[in-house]
Amino acid sequence: MSDSQEATSPVAGIGGPAACVSKVELRVSCKSLLDRDTLNKSDPCVILMVQNQGQWTELDRTEVIKSNLNPVFAKVLMLDYYFEEVQKLRFEVYDIHGAHSIGTRDDDFLGGVECTLGQIVAQKKMVKPLLLKYGKYAGKSTITIHAEEISGNNGYVELSFCAKKLDDKDLFSKSDPFLEIYRINDDGTEQLVHRTEVIKNNLNPVWEPFKVSLISLCSCDDERKLKCLVWDYDSRGKHDFIGEFYTNFKEMQKISLGNKVTWECINPKYKLKKKNYKNSGLVILSDLKLHRVYSFLDYIMGGCQIHFTVAIDFTASNGDPRNSCSLHYINPYQPNEYLKALIAVGEICQDYDSDKRFSALGFGARIPPNYEVSHDFAINFNPEDDECEEIQGVVEAYQNCLPKIQLYGPTNVAPIINRIAKQAAGKEPIKDASLYHILLILTDGVVTDMADTREAIVRASYQPMSIIIVGVGNADFTDMQILDGDDGVLRSPKGEPVLRDIVQFVPFRDFKTASPAALAKCVLAEVPKQVVEYFSHKAIPPMNPVLNSTPNSIANTPE
Repeated sequence: MSDSQEATSPVAGIGGPAACVSKVELRVSCKSLLDRDTLNKSDPCVILMVQNQGQWTELDRTEVIKSNLNPVFAKVLMLDYYFEEVQKLRFEVYDIHGAHSIGTRDDDFLGGVECTLGQIVAQKKMVKPLLLKYGKYAGKSTITIHAEEISGNNGYVELSFCAKKLDDKDLFSKSDPFLEIYRINDDGTEQLVHRTEVIKNNLNPVWEPFKVSLISLCSCDDERKLKCLVWDYDSRGKHDFIGEFYTNFKEMQKISLGNKVTWECINPKYKLKKKNYKNSGLVILSDLKLHRVYSFLDYIMGGCQIHFTVAIDFTASNGDPRNSCSLHYINPYQPNEYLKALIAVGEICQDYDSDKRFSALGFGARIPPNYEVSHDFAINFNPEDDECEEIQGVVEAYQNCLPKIQLYGPTNVAPIINRIAKQAAGKEPIKDASLYHILLILTDGVVTDMADTREAIVRASYQPMSIIIVGVGNADFTDMQILDGDDGVLRSPKGEPVLRDIVQFVPFRDFKTASPAALAKCVLAEVPKQVVEYFSHKAIPPMNPVLNSTPNSIANTPE
């Protein structure tokens, strides 16, 4: 830049952070790989495959590491992450002979493993044995996959700058200084990040504090170079250059140790021409406040478990389960709508629950032994432990339950909502982000206890839980839309609004011709936002905030 700059109004302010889908970086290593080479060791490479519409296609691959049975690959594999989808992955390890292609002979294949992206991020570090064809173990070979989120918005920082003994550029008064901060991009171009206000007639200015997103300031890379320029403002736009200095966000953070960070403001022309030139003043960072904005993946990778509960409508309006027209009819060749919805949503949630045990409840039926109507019963008929092993266990409990109960009514869901809200609240005040509940209610009609249900949802909105309601069958579900806050704020009968929108309602018939994945995607899309909203409202950070393992990381400092 020249000593004078064309007119641009030095007004403070930056745009908000850009929206970005969550991206996940995967780092891969292997141990004890099979040795396929006669004279030296295998030259392994990992191929990442993704499944789309039942077909496996290559997404990316690591570099080839020569002659190594315990490779740690440097290449990072990056994927877009969607909580509401089952993203099936396959990692295949090959011994590479040529420079460009994977060998086709069986002896080039060192093993593979299938999993979902949800399983990897929930565990953060996954270690799996490698399998050859037909499920045979590849000796003692293992693959380790580390997951790390690359967030679109890692928060923002509030900076306070001042300066001392700046050069006086004006003849009859003192300089009118302002400060500019530029980010140096990877291609060497400069991007203006912030321009302070002008402080009139002052060689020791104190500029107003300003906020800037970490994406804008340094692309969330705390060692990215920043160029800072100090100017003497000129109303005609010919601002006089006072001096410059270079820094990075890592250097700025040294202020957290209790010391102010000071830079000499240098005018390169003066430095060349003047023998005794020291500087054109000092610029001081007097305060730095780092506000970390946590994401859904921060909480999941920090150890937050998602506990899944399903509540099934056993009212008489479903029809006799022995009749093929019944919504509860068990067809040996095709699951009914209740099972389709349960499996579609449950298969996603199970990746985020380490013990893979799910609560399964029923309502609206007469149950043994006395055949009294219950609106809150365990479908395995064990009131001490309503949990089933994995989604398949829930399916089996549902099928075993049907012949033992009498479908009755009415359709009251408030008791189950209150039960899960009580579980979510726990006995002690919630202090950490260890558990979040998802309640899936499957019903064939409009709830009878609408006033109690609204009250229960308002109460539940203060707890770590979300509610998904799927309407099964062909009933008129118009009145159910009131429970979904998309059309306005849901209120209790007394007029109290929900703290946050926690209900998602969809009729199953809208997805009859679509894949089960489409239903899951629709009903679960709001859950990540709801998880973040709850813990942010309570000012609860992730239990173990994920620190970027590379040196270019931003410290996780909760607001």
